[in-house]
Amino acid sequence: MRSIGFDLDMTLVDSADGIVASVQHVVAQYGVQADGDEIRSTIGLPLDHVFPRWLPDEPYDVLLAAYRAHYREHGIPLTRPMPGAAEAIATVRSRGEQVLVVTAKYGAVAGLALEAAGLDADVIVGDLFAEGKATALREHAAWAYVGDHPGDVRAARSAGVHAIVVATGPTSVEELHAVGPDAVLPDLTHLPAWLARA
Repeated sequence: MRSIGFDLDMTLVDSADGIVASVQHVVAQYGVQADGDEIRSTIGLPLDHVFPRWLPDEPYDVLLAAYRAHYREHGIPLTRPMPGAAEAIATVRSRGEQVLVVTAKYGAVAGLALEAAGLDADVIVGDLFAEGKATALREHAAWAYVGDHPGDVRAARSAGVHAIVVATGPTSVEELHAVGPDAVLPDLTHLPAWLARA
């Protein structure tokens, strides 16, 4: 069965408040104050790209464990669906296609975040970023990938599928256009119309 791939954070779900709270909680244990807007600008990146900004000399596995513990309890409940997410998922299924989520987030946590937002996917593949997502897209017969980050365009290009981005994450519309996706949409409410033309 063909599928359409989606990124998770700031594409299908608004996880910003939970991610900010959990990163701030972890770095505060080391006496560091992290600016919320700066954390928001990193959303979508793997956490091993994020924590070194504030704690470059601390062991990443310790930071990750602390983050995951806090995020599961305090961050996930703050997760909300992005505008048009439920309708986009319903449209994909109405076409007889699978909803595939490929995310840098840890797979089990990605499922919990979707559930907290009142959404679900047919397949969830976690712990992949940018070009690393291409394997999952090919494996699950995706013909398009929808994300909010330049890395998502690279993922789609590496997999040889359509690259669609929504301007709902930390990357500006201009920056999204600059990486050459097939479409830049304001948000997921515009995806059903794009799919109808595809």
